[in-house]
Amino acid sequence: MRSNLVIIDGSEGEGGGQVLRSALSLSMITGRPFRLEKVRAKRRPAGLKAQHLTCVTGAAAIANAAVEGAQLGSNAIEFHPGDISTTPRTLEVGTAGATSLLLQCVFYPLALAGGAHLSLHGGTHVTFSPSFDYVQRVWLPMVRQYGLDAVLHLDVAGFFPQGGGHVRAEIAKVTPREGALSFEVAKVSQVEVLSTLGGLSLDLASRQNGAALERLGRARLRGQTEVVSPKTKHSKGSGCLVWAALDNGLVAGASWLGERGVRAEDVGRTAAEHFLEFASAEASLDEHLGDQVLLPAALAAAGYLGPARSTTFTAQAITDHLTTHANVLRAFLDVEVRVDGRRVEVVGRA
Repeated sequence: MRSNLVIIDGSEGEGGGQVLRSALSLSMITGRPFRLEKVRAKRRPAGLKAQHLTCVTGAAAIANAAVEGAQLGSNAIEFHPGDISTTPRTLEVGTAGATSLLLQCVFYPLALAGGAHLSLHGGTHVTFSPSFDYVQRVWLPMVRQYGLDAVLHLDVAGFFPQGGGHVRAEIAKVTPREGALSFEVAKVSQVEVLSTLGGLSLDLASRQNGAALERLGRARLRGQTEVVSPKTKHSKGSGCLVWAALDNGLVAGASWLGERGVRAEDVGRTAAEHFLEFASAEASLDEHLGDQVLLPAALAAAGYLGPARSTTFTAQAITDHLTTHANVLRAFLDVEVRVDGRRVEVVGRA
């Protein structure tokens, strides 16, 4: 008989905030409480920062949870979930805290509970986090493979560091699907380049897109461009996403954010170069999606999304994020994440 309380050592592996977000999501889904010790032990400073605390308080509100240690700088947290509430809710991430990370934390529990409407206030284009564009155009097509879906609206963009963005998410209930998922190594032919600008001259977008196209062209990849200029309130900024629909049914992408003192051409060129790293890697999923797919794949393997189904893919790279995430999944679910080289298989335990 497994102990009901899951104990997690936050100093193991990658040692960042993803351990907390995944544990919160899995605790809400399984109903199993957890204690996370040595929170963000490999970050300086260690402990809970504001954006991580927002995930805790948001998850606690949705799951009617009892929480210990939910304070800034806390090195340990204990979370005891209750029943999931799908009442429409507004969650404040604050300044430029990443709305994408909070969305990904609560998305799966709410989808399994029947769906919900959320309003998220904070950063939409933030360093070291998936941008709104990546979530909408790369992450969502991946989760749809598992019978999960949402409609996302970018009402106000919030660029790092000021933030102040507003995202609405209409999360759908799960549609059960059957059959193992095997994502073969993908081929890239047609590439899309998206520049998102807020409060800046559209000339920057054409320069970003042009530099990205030039770099892709040198790698013999053709591309089409798009520019969006969402409303902003407290921030100005730009971002460039290079992405492509793949022949394995998924989407791959790489993005880069502009910052003061960095030329628009360098932003577009850097995004293209990161995408080309995936295109040359003989992989099924880009580096970040290879990590992010693990949670829905584990839920599918454990039978939470319908009949149990396995997932197999070739990762662009086996990162510390991926292996750490796999350990958290094993702690909550009867699943195994097998890694052989860059080949990853997520299956239920016999």
